[in-house]
Amino acid sequence: MSQEHNPVVGEGPLETLVRITFAFVDSMALKCIVDLGIADIIHAHGHPISVSEICAHLKSHPPNFRCLKRVMQILVHRDIFTTVNVNPTEFNEDDTLYWLTPASRLLLRHDDDDISYAPMILMQNHPQLLAAMHHLSSAIKEGGIAFEMAHGHHIWEFLSRDQEVNRVFHDGLACTAKIGFRAITSLYKDVFADVKSVVDVGGGTGAAVNEVVKAFPNIKGINFDLPHVIAIAPKYDGVAHVEGNMFEAIPDADVAILKSILHDWNDEDCVKILKNCQKAVPEKTGKLILFELILHKEGEESMEGILLASDLIMIAHTGGGKERTEPEYKSLLQTAGFPRYRLLSNPGIPSIIEAFVE
Repeated sequence: MSQEHNPVVGEGPLETLVRITFAFVDSMALKCIVDLGIADIIHAHGHPISVSEICAHLKSHPPNFRCLKRVMQILVHRDIFTTVNVNPTEFNEDDTLYWLTPASRLLLRHDDDDISYAPMILMQNHPQLLAAMHHLSSAIKEGGIAFEMAHGHHIWEFLSRDQEVNRVFHDGLACTAKIGFRAITSLYKDVFADVKSVVDVGGGTGAAVNEVVKAFPNIKGINFDLPHVIAIAPKYDGVAHVEGNMFEAIPDADVAILKSILHDWNDEDCVKILKNCQKAVPEKTGKLILFELILHKEGEESMEGILLASDLIMIAHTGGGKERTEPEYKSLLQTAGFPRYRLLSNPGIPSIIEAFVE
């Protein structure tokens, strides 16, 4: 067999399959160090430290030094941590010191209002949420929803029944909401010019609308979601938490926000949600802010793999949800009474659309 047709020699199809097969290890290693608070331990020391020093802070007797060492090696390879070798001439497995990179700094848990991406890592890798992915093949063969096959309930009903997963799920959404809307209020201040009230539809625990109110204290914020979500929402100055169902009615406001909502639903349901948003905002001056992943047009080489991965998660979790292209969002908006819009950021991760009733 020639090298050209040998799947074992060189870089080729086998290497591609191996890389994808073991990709889950990176996610699990990342979840591991978030669970253990490794980034916080290193940060607290203020300088690079060894695995032994890290282990000394773990509440276990005794901690597994070699296991943690191997986890750290993987994450150094992925640029989550960096290393300093204090004794390069002699081999000692505890001579390597570990320090933070910009990526691991985003994993720090803060007592103040700084941003941490750690909750999203815990959410996406939670066993109950991952379980749906193991039922994709059955969902394809049998035509059902993978999440329902895994748990016997639709995801929204499941979250209302399981408060532990409900909190993990909405903590994950809250951290990305904080990241996204801190950027929006900084880069696109004109969006909120002359705005007196904002309603975040399906706003989770209120992190997004809180960022708006903090940046513009004159704005009244309304966080609108289902009762089991509002029940775990923290208090924010200037934000009112309101229980309800976005398919029935939405509280009135100058601006409606939909952050990562429409990708959970099929086109028909999206139009229902958007029409209720259209009814909630003023007839001539009202507008809508969409914060979603937007796919590039089919066939463009710049399509990011993460967008396709998110699309697959939507189908596994909700059945009818999906990520969409800009033309698809344009069609939904026009059908629901938002004839004009502007794309504030390019298609990708994430994108922001400002839509107008006139």
